[in-house]
Amino acid sequence: MFNVLCIGDVVGSVGCRFLRERLPSLKRMKGVDLVIANGENSADGNGITPVSCRSLLDSGVDVITTGNHSFRRKESFETYDSCETLLRPANFPKGTTPGRGLCVVDLGRVRVAVLNIMGVAYLENLADPFDTLDELLRTPDLPPVRILDFHAEATGEKRAMGYYADERISALFGTHTHVPTADDCILPGGTGYISDAGMTGPQESVLGVKPELIIRKLHEKLPVRFEVAQGPCRMDCVLFGIDEKSGQCASVERFSIW
Repeated sequence: MFNVLCIGDVVGSVGCRFLRERLPSLKRMKGVDLVIANGENSADGNGITPVSCRSLLDSGVDVITTGNHSFRRKESFETYDSCETLLRPANFPKGTTPGRGLCVVDLGRVRVAVLNIMGVAYLENLADPFDTLDELLRTPDLPPVRILDFHAEATGEKRAMGYYADERISALFGTHTHVPTADDCILPGGTGYISDAGMTGPQESVLGVKPELIIRKLHEKLPVRFEVAQGPCRMDCVLFGIDEKSGQCASVERFSIW
């Protein structure tokens, strides 16, 4: 059995620090073979920077996925091109955006394909995510173990993608909403699924941001500069147990580290 740990959106430097504190012991305790974390909010003030990217990788994350904030920080553009394990959604335009939406990690005894796609319901009008998945799955010499971060707003779109990808990928974990869902399961064709893995960041917050700032934004309808909240954190995770030969998911475990 091959164990893949998927970590919900890491928020700010406080989330990066908490992940660094907790991840090494968690990997030992759960027998984790590969770690994937969504890092599109890992820099303070949204986006990802070379510094926050390096922090996640140095902390034990193997592959970083992103989403609608992928290109919020211009200093990250070169990193997307130079770091093969930093992904951006594959349905961003080719040629005008840096980076890639798929990587293959070779761990010796097993190779793992990690895919990153973004939904379009209530988000940017990118290429069709279903067509994008088909295109990625036509990549030559793709290994049977395939993990998809589907970064999307609408639960219905995520669930539809799960069934569309069923049997063709090993697992789909949703990101973006920062709220863990209770629908973890194995779909009929053997694909592990959860609509959203959740968040890594401050507990007393609104999606990682200071509550008073979100309240002001919603109540006063004026621009507000968001700041990451402080205090105790949590790390929301999903662990997929996958058969290395068939690529099918055998187990799904959803949990949070406090």
